[in-house]
Amino acid sequence: MARPSQYPLELRRRAVRMVTELRPECETEWAAIKAVAQKLGIGTTETLSFSGGY
Repeated sequence: MARPSQYPLELRRRAVRMVTELRPECETEWAAIKAVAQKLGIGTTETLSFSGGY
């Protein structure tokens, strides 16, 4: 069983929207996820990739 996220649901939803919007401008989906993680101040890109469902 997964533990609850330390990030609020709205932040996770915003991150998913941002990745979706930024993806066409990046070479890869991972690059978009990394850019959004940095913009939102999320500790690691892996955290965002799992919380965002990517």
